[in-house]
Amino acid sequence: MAYWLMKSEPDEFSIKDLQKIGEARWDGVRNYQARNFMRAMAVGDEFFFYHSSCPEPGIAGVGRIAQAAYPDPTALDPESHYFDPKASPEKNPWSALQVAHVHTFPRVIKLDYLKQQSALAEMPLVQKGSRLSVMPVTAEEWAVVMGLL
Repeated sequence: MAYWLMKSEPDEFSIKDLQKIGEARWDGVRNYQARNFMRAMAVGDEFFFYHSSCPEPGIAGVGRIAQAAYPDPTALDPESHYFDPKASPEKNPWSALQVAHVHTFPRVIKLDYLKQQSALAEMPLVQKGSRLSVMPVTAEEWAVVMGLL
């Protein structure tokens, strides 16, 4: 099993939203490196659900990949904020996943606190200039973060 971190703006889709519905489509990723990470995910892999672009950015819980990557339908929908006019049903460069709720943390583990952990110094999330919305997490980093609860 591999570990990941995926970011979402909580006013658009939060860990509590996922908890409420149980399973959802993760779509709208429009960065090739992040998309490639999504394509590398396997059913059963777990990810940290990270709240971004909000007053308290940080890790809010854990999700699990419920279905491997498939063509992102939002790329083909002209009504979608994530519409890509260059995408077609035959050639859709973007991917989506089905994700399931695993656990909502009692409190968000704030980014500033994560940055203070020397054991997480190499984690892409805490690196200066790291803006990817999907990234791998090592087993060691996973264990450190889970130990912060």
